[in-house]
Amino acid sequence: MKAIALTLAASVLAAMLFVPGQAAAADRAAEVKARGEVRVCIWPDYFAISYRNPRTGELEGIDIDMARAFADGLGVKAAFIDSSFAKLVENMTNGTCDVAMHAVGIRPDRAEHMDFTRPHLISGIYAVGMKANHGIAGWADIDKAGHVVVVQKGTYMEPVMRSALKAAELRVVDDFKAREQEVQSGRADVFMTDFPYGRRMAALTDWAKLIEPPQPVAPTPYAYAVPKGDGAWLAVVDGFVAATKADGRLKAFAARHGLGPIVAAE
Repeated sequence: MKAIALTLAASVLAAMLFVPGQAAAADRAAEVKARGEVRVCIWPDYFAISYRNPRTGELEGIDIDMARAFADGLGVKAAFIDSSFAKLVENMTNGTCDVAMHAVGIRPDRAEHMDFTRPHLISGIYAVGMKANHGIAGWADIDKAGHVVVVQKGTYMEPVMRSALKAAELRVVDDFKAREQEVQSGRADVFMTDFPYGRRMAALTDWAKLIEPPQPVAPTPYAYAVPKGDGAWLAVVDGFVAATKADGRLKAFAARHGLGPIVAAE
């Protein structure tokens, strides 16, 4: 009987070790520890989130603070890897990064390629216009005949604005910088973005103003992404997010970077 029990236990253990995804997830946590660093994908142009300050060359933002706190908790260093939303799927599937920490919007198309933690931020759509453009005093002035609204191709702002606008013209551009150029040149009245990027424009330029809607427009939860199927690793990252919500670190980091209004409640 003892021999049979030992054989059964060994079989169960072997089955557990070879459940698809579990072994890889356990290996990732072990590899991070052995490597001495966790590889963190960031978008270095994301103001207040994961921003490389052009004056100092240093990284700053809520997700930089969170990544460093996460690495400290694991007893490793944070190795930041420049990425972007355009490269997100590629870097989550080719082994480049262990986690993407640049306020990744939770979307069904992305969920096919990666798994998400619980959200830490939620932002809807905001507009950025010219201070000198007195024809756009508030949100209600945007959707009027003769006005031009710019969105970046591929963002969730594009389908939302395509559906919402009734009188204003919608213009779609390929690059996020082109949105600013269209407005600053006078070819457009506003461009659509989220709260962090809108704050960047208002804080770092002398011409831009942030226009807030009276009610949230298409609020989207932001989270951290990990490679698909790494259940144990997802639990580690998600557990960290939960802990920072509980102990107040998330709110403190958000306040430091002016993002208090968009912290996701539990």
